[in-house]
Amino acid sequence: MPQINQLMLVYQSQWFWLLLVLGVIYFAIGKGMVPKIEATVEGRQAKVTADLVAAERAKAAAEEAEATANAAEADARTAAQEATAKAKAKGVKDGEARLAKADAEIGEKLAAAEANLAKARTKALASMEALAAEAAGDIVAKVSGASVSAGEAASAVKTVLANA
Repeated sequence: MPQINQLMLVYQSQWFWLLLVLGVIYFAIGKGMVPKIEATVEGRQAKVTADLVAAERAKAAAEEAEATANAAEADARTAAQEATAKAKAKGVKDGEARLAKADAEIGEKLAAAEANLAKARTKALASMEALAAEAAGDIVAKVSGASVSAGEAASAVKTVLANA
C-alpha cells in the first residue's frame, strides 16, 4: 500500500516542522519572555522587601511615638496631681484663714457680749441691792416697827451679800 510507504516520509517532514516550531517557541519564550517574567518577579520581590523594611521602620516609629505619648501622659498626670494637691492645700489654707477670721469675729462678739452681760449683771445686782435694801427697810419697819434709814439697810444688804 502506497499510503503506508509514504507514511514514513510524511512523518519525517512533520517531525522536522514540529521540532522547528517547538525550538522557535522555546527560544522565543525562553529568551524573550522568561527574562521579562524574571525581572517582574525580582521587582516584586524587591518591592515586598522594601515594603517590609518600611513597615518595620514605621512600627519602630509608632512604638517610639507610643512611648513618647505614654511619657507625656504620665507627665500630664503628675502635673495634674500636683495642681490638685496645690489647689487642695490652698483650699485648706483659705478655709483655715476663714475659720480663724470667723473665730476672731466670734471672739470679739463674745467678749462684747460678756462685757454687756457683766454690765447688765452689775446693773441688775445694783438694782437688786437697792431693791433688797428697800425691802429690808420695809420688813424691819413692819416686823419691829422701827425705822431704818436707806443707808443702813443698804450697808446691811452689802454685808450679807459679801458673806454669801
